[in-house]
Amino acid sequence: MRRPALILAAIAYLMTPPARADAPTCGGTFVNPITDICWSCLFPISLGAAPIWPSSRPDTANPPSPICTCPIPLPPFVRIGLSIGYWEPVRLMDVTKKPYCFANLGGTRIDLGLSIGAKSSGQSDNEDDVGSWHVHYYMYPLIYWLELLTDFGCMQTADFDLLYLTEIDPLWNNDELTFLLNPEAVVFANPIAQAACAADCVAASAHLPVDQLFWCAGCHGSMYPMDGNIAAEYGHVQGASLAAERFLYKLHRQGIGWQHSGSGHVCQNWPNPMIKKSEYRLQLVNPVPNVAGRWACPTLGASNVLYEIGRTIPVIGEDYGFLVWQKENCCVF
Repeated sequence: MRRPALILAAIAYLMTPPARADAPTCGGTFVNPITDICWSCLFPISLGAAPIWPSSRPDTANPPSPICTCPIPLPPFVRIGLSIGYWEPVRLMDVTKKPYCFANLGGTRIDLGLSIGAKSSGQSDNEDDVGSWHVHYYMYPLIYWLELLTDFGCMQTADFDLLYLTEIDPLWNNDELTFLLNPEAVVFANPIAQAACAADCVAASAHLPVDQLFWCAGCHGSMYPMDGNIAAEYGHVQGASLAAERFLYKLHRQGIGWQHSGSGHVCQNWPNPMIKKSEYRLQLVNPVPNVAGRWACPTLGASNVLYEIGRTIPVIGEDYGFLVWQKENCCVF
């Protein structure tokens, strides 16, 4: 594995000052790349529309033809390859109510000396009262590190890295500022639009979420506002899942999130300001890894009632880590 996470963790440990006695405990463990990963979530793998490694897990639509052609700048100006579809673990996420708590780095808490992100507007100075979720987003192309699919030239390749901290993002914990990213939220802030999310909840739990209902996060609530303030939270796993889903949507709206699946994305990926919910799966890896069964890596908005039992440990296990799986359609030459 290139540049293992232990190096970053060692640096984080050296940077961490002694914890204050009144500071909430930051829980978490390092993710074991072998035992903590649901490797069956890699499937199905398809060639064109035909699954060559089937799975009972739902899959997005694949290009109908097993043969694909992609333009190149030199003669003959086109390359012919095979149209492959598969699911890839690409990112890692901490989702926590405790600022600068890195659950996936062994429960490390780093004091950056910044007051921003410590609390939201209207909250008290006691960190136990913080009601907003924070997200840390890591580069985590696990298949590339382990060299499991060395012939897939289109898989993501990079080293472990911390890509995003919501604590330093002024739009993340302020509903008014977040309106700059999602002004269309006013259109869906009504009972009729929210009632449609019930259909998305059923679809996400039974098969795949409805991409056309982009304002819905299925059984978890609404995608708006695109921040960590969860108004209707009925459980820790539900609240953390909704915060993770909103964060993924926020990345797309900011031009950072790219669509990787579908016939138009076989040769090249493109930024998509509207998230395609059906091409994502979220696997819980902290505090208790979810590695087996139908609900090991549920789609966005799927009911968490079916898998959340035993996934929260009071006091020491209320900080969550998610492994982000994304559907890839690509042309392999």
